[in-house]
Amino acid sequence: MSDGFALALQKGVRATLVANSAISGYVSGRVFDEAPTSVAHPFIRFGNITPSADDTDGSIGAEVSLNIEAFSLATGRVEATQIAEAVRAALHRQESSVTVTGFHLIEMRCEQYVVTRNSDDRGHTASVILTAMLENA
Repeated sequence: MSDGFALALQKGVRATLVANSAISGYVSGRVFDEAPTSVAHPFIRFGNITPSADDTDGSIGAEVSLNIEAFSLATGRVEATQIAEAVRAALHRQESSVTVTGFHLIEMRCEQYVVTRNSDDRGHTASVILTAMLENA
């Protein structure tokens, strides 16, 4: 069985993030669907992924909202913000750098990112919110 819009996009985005030298400089390949319990910081994890139908008369498509979370234990919000900015630079309007198997990635936009203090007051989490438009290949 082939992947749907959301999983195919997640796989393509993960591959792009892992291959990006700026992001690797921060997280050394630690880009997860769900991070292991004892993972080293900083790291990136996929948050909510929400596909919505966006069909036309001629094609089957979807708009996918994708949240990428960066976790940092560094003092202050600088590291989390730098990772969020690197994720944005790697993905915003960079459709040609993301391979989505079985689908055509029409558009990818970074809607916003937010950096918040973790609830235990140890470190910060950056949430990068993206919207992608896809259609069947």
